[in-house]
Amino acid sequence: MTFYDAHNHLHDHRFAGRQADLVAASRAAGVARMVVNGSCESDWPQVAALAREFPDLVVPSFGCHPWHVGQRTPRWREILAGFLEATPRAVVGEIGLDRWKPGLAYDGQEEVFIAQLRLATERNLIASIHCLQTWGRLWELIRATPRPVRGFILHSYGGPAEMVPPLAKLGASFSFSGHFMHERKARQREAFKLVPADRLLIETDAPDQLLPDAENHHPLTDAHTAKPLNHPANLPVVYQFLAHLRGVPLAELAGQVEENFRRLFPQ
Repeated sequence: MTFYDAHNHLHDHRFAGRQADLVAASRAAGVARMVVNGSCESDWPQVAALAREFPDLVVPSFGCHPWHVGQRTPRWREILAGFLEATPRAVVGEIGLDRWKPGLAYDGQEEVFIAQLRLATERNLIASIHCLQTWGRLWELIRATPRPVRGFILHSYGGPAEMVPPLAKLGASFSFSGHFMHERKARQREAFKLVPADRLLIETDAPDQLLPDAENHHPLTDAHTAKPLNHPANLPVVYQFLAHLRGVPLAELAGQVEENFRRLFPQ
C-alpha cells in the first residue's frame, strides 16, 4: 500500500540536515510522494534543491505564506514566477490568510493571496491554501477571483462543516492532518465526514501538527531546542485514523486518495 502526503515542509531548518534520513524512513513506511511547501523567498531554493535530489518523491510548491508577507521583497512575485517556471512539476503554496497568529499584521495578506491565486490560475497549477480564522473572507475572495481549472487545496481544513459543499463546488479539495486526531479536534473531524471522496487528501504538515503521543510512531525532536517534531513517516497512521473515521477499509481510502493526488499532481 502506498501513501501520499499532500502537504509538508521537508526543507524546514528544524530538521537540521536530516532530510535524507527522513526520506528513507518515509519510503520505508510506504510514502510514495509528498508535496513540499515553501513559505517565503528565502526557503524556495531549498525546496527546489529537494525536488532535484528526490525527483520521484518531492512535488515542489512555492508560495508566500501569510506569516511572511511582511518580509517579502519588491520583486517577490517575479521571483516566485521564476521558480514556478524553472522547476519541473512545481505548484503554488503555501499561500493564504491568517487572523489567528498573535501580533501578525493582516495588512497586505489579501493582496499577496490574490496575486498568487491569479498566478496559479494563469498556469493552471494547484494552489495549497492556509486559512485560520478568516473563512468568511476567504470564501468571498475565492468566489470573486479567477481560480485554477485544476482546483485548489484547503490544507489542514479547519473551517465549518457547512462550508464543505459550497467550497467543493468551487473546486476545493480538503486535506486532513494528523493534528485532528487529538480529542479536542472533534469539530474538524466532523467536517471530514462530509468531504466528497474525490476531494479528499491527507497530510502530515511535518514538522508541525504533531499527532497524539500514543499515535506517534516516529518520535523526533528539534536538534537545537529538543522540542518534538512531526516526522513525515507518520503519514500511514493518519490514513488509518481517517479510514476509521469515515467507516471505510484502509485499502479503499488509500486507493481513493492516490487517485485524487495523481489527478491534482500528475508526474
